[in-house]
Amino acid sequence: MKMRPGAQTGFLMCGKEWSDGEQLEVRSPWQNSLVGHVTTPTRNDARQAVTHAVASMRRMRALPRWKRAEILHAVATQLRAQSTRFEQLIAAEAGKPVNQARSEVERSACLFDLAAQEAMRFGDEAIPLDLTEGNEGRAGLMRRFPIGPVLAITPFSAPLSLVAHKLAPAIAVGCPVILKPSLQTPFTALALGEIILKAGLPEEAIAILPLSNAETTWLVEKEERIKLISFTGSSRVGWELRAKSGHKRVLLQHGGNAALIVHSDWHPLDSMAARVAQAAFSHAGQSCVSLQRIYVHRPIYQTFLWKVVERAAKMLPGDPTLESTVIGPLASTAHAEKIELWVKEAIDAGAKLVQGGERKDNIFPPLILTGTKPGMKVLEEELFAPVLLIEPYEDFEDALAAVNHSRFGLQAGLLTRDLGRIQTAYRELELGALIVGDTPGWRTETMPFGGVKDSGIGREGIPAAMLELSEPRLLTLPGIL
Repeated sequence: MKMRPGAQTGFLMCGKEWSDGEQLEVRSPWQNSLVGHVTTPTRNDARQAVTHAVASMRRMRALPRWKRAEILHAVATQLRAQSTRFEQLIAAEAGKPVNQARSEVERSACLFDLAAQEAMRFGDEAIPLDLTEGNEGRAGLMRRFPIGPVLAITPFSAPLSLVAHKLAPAIAVGCPVILKPSLQTPFTALALGEIILKAGLPEEAIAILPLSNAETTWLVEKEERIKLISFTGSSRVGWELRAKSGHKRVLLQHGGNAALIVHSDWHPLDSMAARVAQAAFSHAGQSCVSLQRIYVHRPIYQTFLWKVVERAAKMLPGDPTLESTVIGPLASTAHAEKIELWVKEAIDAGAKLVQGGERKDNIFPPLILTGTKPGMKVLEEELFAPVLLIEPYEDFEDALAAVNHSRFGLQAGLLTRDLGRIQTAYRELELGALIVGDTPGWRTETMPFGGVKDSGIGREGIPAAMLELSEPRLLTLPGIL
């Protein structure tokens, strides 16, 4: 699949590209330029993809560990070999600056390599059964088997790595996957699917279907042959899908309004201020763990605030295809207009804008607000925009309470060198992970990733996802053997 502006690409099913059907126009968030056209599958296509996935189960179960690992390593190798192609696709479709897209490609390649390693050691556990008289010689084997066909749904914000987080563990376990990528970013997912097929995965075991929302909902609600739904995206959409999913297992990765606590014993502040600005404003804040709220101990509040402001003022938005760009466009002008309205409402209610400028279409310079209060949308909601709130606190317990004052609970960062405060925060904060010594956006592919409250259910990260995608089955052996 070679992409050029205006190109037409079909969806991927049963090892073939299917181009007959309705065409969807895909435009870049940057200046609304045309990326290409993609064929949208029908409900009958979706049903057929499930049939193929079910048919592939016996073959997928029979794939030996070494073969699954070989496929995964081959995908990683090709991602690195075709890095430039994927960087350009991500920059075009998602508006993600190309230097950040390059990092996304490498992280995705590492993810497939890690999945290959886990595939080689994942699985069997010996269970002792001779614990009571009369059971002499009995032994047990616990093995994890693939749960079955998976429907994976991904957003626009990281069109390669979030797709890789669905596909790599599924291949490692042996689950066939039907992937529904964001309609804003279908081409990156289709290109990855092409690589996976060439690496040797059974053709029936993967389908990349840029389905409409209506047809996706139909699959979730009506197609009982799907055994697990893995969704990353809006909390509203995720919970609605879960309510319609029946008996299927559901994993939800929603995001949140990530917070960072900075205590006065942390140093150096200069390097951390630079890191904070990157964590808040890279890719225009369009990440589930983008830094949105900072609570700074009063003795260092003014110093830290202006260090961050100084760095943010130099981070001007621009063309995502340029190496110098840090902040690209927001996904849509409608979203940019909503964020602009929320910022105005906050300022009208007493918040102060200490850094920022005018919106132009879907382009925002970095915005920094102080003086925000509970009830303001900029504080309560997930912004998915280059907007950062920086507030002072007097007592450490006040900072913990402020972080917990959220319907979300994904990750938070903590900057302190006091072990007692770290232990207190770990005990008291309601979230999926506490990142000490860094911003809440820090992540590596081995860690269990997920949240509580409105941030979702279940965990990703290769080892954790493989557990979610598999079911334990016990074999007991009598003592006579």
